[in-house]
Order: sequence, then C-alpha cells, then structure tokens
Amino acid sequence: MKVLIIGAAGNIGRIISRELGKKYEIITAGRNSGEIRADLSSPASITEMFSKLQNIDACICVAGQSYLGDFPSMTQEDMQLSIQDKLIGQINLVSIGMDYLNDNGSFTLISGKMGDQPSKFSVGKAISNGGINSFTRAAAMEMPRGIRLNTVSPGKISDITIEDLTHAYLQSIEGQINGEIIKVNYN
Repeated sequence: MKVLIIGAAGNIGRIISRELGKKYEIITAGRNSGEIRADLSSPASITEMFSKLQNIDACICVAGQSYLGDFPSMTQEDMQLSIQDKLIGQINLVSIGMDYLNDNGSFTLISGKMGDQPSKFSVGKAISNGGINSFTRAAAMEMPRGIRLNTVSPGKISDITIEDLTHAYLQSIEGQINGEIIKVNYN
C-alpha cells in the first residue's frame, strides 16, 4: 500500500510516518518539508502535488492550523486561519484528491477533541474541528469508486500513546469504516 502523509514533519505526522513506514510505502508532503511540497491553502498546490503522484492508496492529512485563544480577542484573521487553513484546506484535499486516489482508497483527515468537547478559549479550534467532523460524515456518503473518508480526532497529544495513535490511523486506512470520527484519548 502506498500512503501519502501530508504534514509529516509535525508531531503526529512524524509518529505516523515512522510507524506506518514499518508496513507501507510512505510519501511525505508538507508546506515547508517532505518529499513533495504542498500548501493546503492553495487548490493549485494540491492539484500539483497529486499530479506528481501515482497509485496512491491512502491519503492521511495531519496538517492545518487553527486559532487558540479567547473569543472576544479573536480577529477576522484568526477566524480565517481556522476556517481556511485547517477546514477548507482539508476539504479541498479530498475534493481534488478523490480524482487521483486509487479505487477503494481512503482519506483520513484530522480534527480534534475541541470539535466535540469545546472548552474555554477554543472557539477557533471548535469551528474548524467541528466542521471537519461534519464534512467527514456528510461527504463520506458521496465518495466515488469505493473511496472511504474518515477523521482521526485526538485529545491532548502529550497524553496519547504511540500505539493508540497508530491504531487509529490503521483502523481508518485498513478497515472498512467510512464516515467515522475516530476519537483518541478523549479522557
């Protein structure tokens, strides 16, 4: 299986690349690092990335920024960061990428606990993560050619074991689930 990991230089991306690399061929992509450069905020960049690749079976996205801070101080730029970078970027990844992914392939996006269980100072993250979760559930019903779409939603990263994180991504790319939000460490 050939797996594309976008955001492979980040904390989760490094772990997933290393662990899945024990079993699968990994191609890394990112805005500033990776085998292929791709900026999720640019549909043209996403198209260019996929046009350079062939026979991708699974696409994992662990990239995207969102605002963390109090709502009264949240600016339009902060809101746009949460919406454009993390939410719209991942939607564009699926929208464009589904034309390039192999039949019966899979997309695995990333959201986070704040999408389901917001806390104080989490409006920006709640917007993007909740949107990704809703997009996943809705778009999964319409994916062509047997392609599946799921999202991994981690809790506090520092409290998640490598085994639990790896299991969540394997569940998405190897299993038959579709339209699921895979919650990891929601304690």
